[in-house]
Amino acid sequence: MTEVVSIQEIVPNVYELVVAAPDVAAKAQPGQFAIVIPDEVGERVPMSLADWDVDTGTVSLYFLEVGVSTMKLARKQPGDQIDFMAPLGKPATIKSFGTVFVGGGCYGLGAIYPIVKALKAADNHVIAALEARSNYLLYNRDRIDEQADELHAATSDGTSGQEGKVNHVLSRLVEEGTQINGAFFIGCAFMMMRSARAAAELGIPSYVYLNPIMVDATGMCGVCRVTVGGETRFACVDGPEFFGQDVDWDELFHRNTQYATHEREAYQHRCRLEEK
Repeated sequence: MTEVVSIQEIVPNVYELVVAAPDVAAKAQPGQFAIVIPDEVGERVPMSLADWDVDTGTVSLYFLEVGVSTMKLARKQPGDQIDFMAPLGKPATIKSFGTVFVGGGCYGLGAIYPIVKALKAADNHVIAALEARSNYLLYNRDRIDEQADELHAATSDGTSGQEGKVNHVLSRLVEEGTQINGAFFIGCAFMMMRSARAAAELGIPSYVYLNPIMVDATGMCGVCRVTVGGETRFACVDGPEFFGQDVDWDELFHRNTQYATHEREAYQHRCRLEEK
């Protein structure tokens, strides 16, 4: 079991979770993830590692409250215990690209931080882009701005930065003459698909971090299988990083939504005996 150090709702429905995990902090690398279980009957939820501190022995993650297990997790208090397994998955591809574009949305606004930091340390010119529906949903700006050479924002309502999404920022920069040698995207599947397709049209190789349904996260169960480049891969051990242009996004959407009805019913369930 792992102790919760802090948990807070940083913008509506997005939580920052910090746990005491010195062994994980000592080994973690950008792009890896954790499996978090709020209690003995909770789901095994994969979450990207967003930061870690070897000196304090803490690890940070960001998550959205979207179902019963994340609802339970959001109600944890400092000192509570959770199951926490990490670091899992292969590290991100960190090398000298030249100029690299890193886009994040939703939980990805937190999860891109270690990748931005590592790419900058690898002597890249790092352009970071954050997307959200509105200005008040943008978070982690200052920390990313400290690491990136450029920081751009995109909001659906135009209240901050460019009106639109991360892919619109990418397209605009290329149209203005910026030579981009590689791109990284972390966020919901639709955001990553849209961004990876835009990058492919511009001739830019991209990396995405898939977050399908997982069970054991060790390659044994096969629940997280995805099709990449026409081959079946396991996101937990072969990923989570894959080439964005090679992902079968339609299959991923289908597999990720096959339990949507059950998840909604479980989230809305109220025990009548407890009410009485």
